[in-house]
Amino acid sequence: MPIARDTIRSTVDSLVPSAVEFLAKLISFPSTSGKEHELMGWAEEAFGKLGVEVARVPLSDAIKQDEDYSSPIPDLRYDGRFNLRLRLPGSGRGATAGSSSSARLGKPTVAPHRTLLFNTHTDVVPPSQGQEKPFVAVERDGVVHGRGACDAKGQVATIWLVLATLAKLDARPAGDVLAHLVVEEENGGNGTLAMARAGEKADACIVMEPTAGKIFTSVRGAVWFRLVCEGKPGHSGRAGETISALALARKAMDVLERYHDDLLAASRGIPLFDKYPNPMPITFGRLVAGDWPATAPARATLEGVLGLLPNKTRHQVMDELRAALAAADPMLEERVRVEFIYRHDSHVLDPEHPLAAGLHACHADWGLPAEIDAMTASCDSWMYNNQLGIPTVVYGPGTLGYAHTNEEQIAVREIADAGCVLADFAMRWCVCGGLRVES
Repeated sequence: MPIARDTIRSTVDSLVPSAVEFLAKLISFPSTSGKEHELMGWAEEAFGKLGVEVARVPLSDAIKQDEDYSSPIPDLRYDGRFNLRLRLPGSGRGATAGSSSSARLGKPTVAPHRTLLFNTHTDVVPPSQGQEKPFVAVERDGVVHGRGACDAKGQVATIWLVLATLAKLDARPAGDVLAHLVVEEENGGNGTLAMARAGEKADACIVMEPTAGKIFTSVRGAVWFRLVCEGKPGHSGRAGETISALALARKAMDVLERYHDDLLAASRGIPLFDKYPNPMPITFGRLVAGDWPATAPARATLEGVLGLLPNKTRHQVMDELRAALAAADPMLEERVRVEFIYRHDSHVLDPEHPLAAGLHACHADWGLPAEIDAMTASCDSWMYNNQLGIPTVVYGPGTLGYAHTNEEQIAVREIADAGCVLADFAMRWCVCGGLRVES
């Protein structure tokens, strides 16, 4: 049965102090990618207290053989680690529908109950320069500060708030509400990859990332690259006899920037993305070379990320990037080895899909700004939408602009608003037909 919005709001507001405490505890775990184990054990117990089913989904080192495994962090191990799968079982009760011949005969049919899946991650990026006490949550003027506050421990706290609200109201949607709490999103999505390979069935998925309340139906893809440049080392006085690996890396950067410009030009006209000047940037994030100013280095390692839009697959971009380097200079073809350490396709869902349209309508019903847009960063959504065939959007409280910065933060009111919207939406979605709720 649907629940009046004023009842949902008062219940959420009563639980917000506990949600903030929950978030502060999450932030206290220094759960960088690969180091989430202690947090996951605590979360397992905390969600279990809500009365939902909590199951460990074991990870295995075998995942490292998967073609979509991401490896920007070397030598990670998986045996003994786990994701969490939460399940609030559906009540099995819901609306009846009276279409078709059975309705004309006065025999109402029970509508099939839809399932709703949430996903978010428990890992965080390392602290930023100038970020003091990143793993100590500080609340000031209704805003929680700390590493992971918005990306994405605030999302975990929002899922807790939704489930706690339904539990306090003794309310169960007709269909199951599921949640995947995963490791290793920040370094390429290996936690969600494991969930995809384990298999999951749902009628809709909301991947929770900080979106400032926007609903992202289109999400760009990305490839992370590693270029290993092999030079010919020697003294600076031996001009003409040495080949600087650092100079090779600089030349490769020029080639990749030209390729990006061509790719961007070829990617114009794609709905939702086209309003952004550069929705698929190239970023050079790391360059390691040399050990002495007067010596041409033998090796340089360049790492970065190149975005891609739905007109290209990750495989096409990887092939074209290699071809661009080879065509630009025989020396680059001979002395530069290209590796791809993260490979995500874009994902696109029709904005008119019932998931997107229904969440948009629910958001508006709560008097909150409602906008469907494209996400100009990549995340795990493509694994659900593309690989498992589960219609997926990205949505959540907080602002992406604060993520990965020394000012990472999330407003408590945004968590509360998202909790209201998602508790309400779960009740609507999980009964086929999407009942509207009156205050």
